[in-house]
Amino acid sequence: MQYVPPQSATPHPTHLVPPQFGYVILVFIYSWVMLAYLGVKVGIARKKYNVKYPNMYSDKDPIFNCIQRAHQNTLEIYPQWLIFQLIAGVVYPITASVLGIIWVTSRFTYAWGYYTGVPERRMAGSYGYIGSLGVIFLSTFIAFQNLISI
Repeated sequence: MQYVPPQSATPHPTHLVPPQFGYVILVFIYSWVMLAYLGVKVGIARKKYNVKYPNMYSDKDPIFNCIQRAHQNTLEIYPQWLIFQLIAGVVYPITASVLGIIWVTSRFTYAWGYYTGVPERRMAGSYGYIGSLGVIFLSTFIAFQNLISI
């Protein structure tokens, strides 16, 4: 009789996601770097333009407001992006990672355009819609796939 070691009742955490999910995790880390960068830029601008807490905006310096808005707008859409990125990444990790890289990179471009003080230049980052709408589409597709298979 051959010894068979007991199977664990709980699977190893890495068995719950596809092998390429590490790319999705790296995109999440990249997004954290982007948020930290935008936040630091606001902190530096607060000192430069003398905007004290708790004031969100400046009455005197529109350039500070542009820097603040680039960060604030990203924070406004970040939670939704995280959810859709996660859903898409669990089923389509490579595609979701590429779309995530596009979205995160576009937020840098968006911010740099805003930092010029000409708000219209933020639109250079509008290619980010490819990434955000892409993971929304994938998440919706996954939902319907899941429901149809019931």
